[in-house]
Order: sequence, then structure tokens, then C-alpha cells
Amino acid sequence: MILYRISNCRYINDLTGTGARLYGGRWNSEGRSMVYLASSRALAMLEVLVHMQPLITPSNFCIAEIKVPEHSILKLDASTLPTNWQDASSPAELKQIGNQFIQETKYLMMKVPSAIVPQEYNYLINPWHPDIKKVSILNTHPFSFDDRLI
Repeated sequence: MILYRISNCRYINDLTGTGARLYGGRWNSEGRSMVYLASSRALAMLEVLVHMQPLITPSNFCIAEIKVPEHSILKLDASTLPTNWQDASSPAELKQIGNQFIQETKYLMMKVPSAIVPQEYNYLINPWHPDIKKVSILNTHPFSFDDRLI
């Protein structure tokens, strides 16, 4: 399966989850490493844009195509999540779910609905899982955001 990641070009090859560990995210607490990937290029772009300041065009970004094995995936359905799971300030329960996923190292990935487009999916990689060595970056390219989106 091919998944996508957009980040500053300086960090595009980092699959250790350093950014998530340093700053936390919707699905992990600070101090917990996790790699966030999207099921499509468009979703990867939206996931970055929602965190950008309006009217500032992001620069020096790259996109990575990442090959991941299609086994060892924990799938979460939106119906099992708290009713406010899509809120901008995500509920603490989501971090608890993600932290438990990382701690258990039972699965390589967790498939979660996107808070932006719930019918689309993000994949969270546990960089501590033994199968992380089966995850590979196929290629990276510079990525520009269309000014009309900003």
C-alpha cells in the first residue's frame, strides 16, 4: 500500500515520529513517537493546511510516497470514537487510544478517520513496531501549495 506524507523538506525522510514526539498530535501525547500518513496526496495536503496560519504560503515542503505492508493494521471506525472526536481541540480520549496503540506495539499501523474528511483515512505508524523495517520511502518531491488554498 502507498501512503503519503507532506512535511518540511528537512524532515521528509524522518520516519521516527520525532515531530509527533516533540509536539504531540490528535492521536498521541508529547513524548510519544508516531508517524502520521494520509491515504491520498490531497488528504496529506489538507492535514498540513489546517495547521497553517492563514495568508501565509507554506514554503520548502516536500511530499513522500511511502510503501507500507498491508498487514498489521488496527482499524478504528468513527462510530466507536467519542462524539466530539472531530473537534479542533481533540478530546483526550484520542491521545489515550493512540498512546495505548504505541505502547502495546501489537500493530504496525492504526487506520483512523480524518477529522477533516471523515470518509477518508489517515494511517498512524508505530515506529517501535518490529515491522517498521518494512516501511520504505519510495520517493520524495518538492511540494507547492496552490495560493488559492491559502
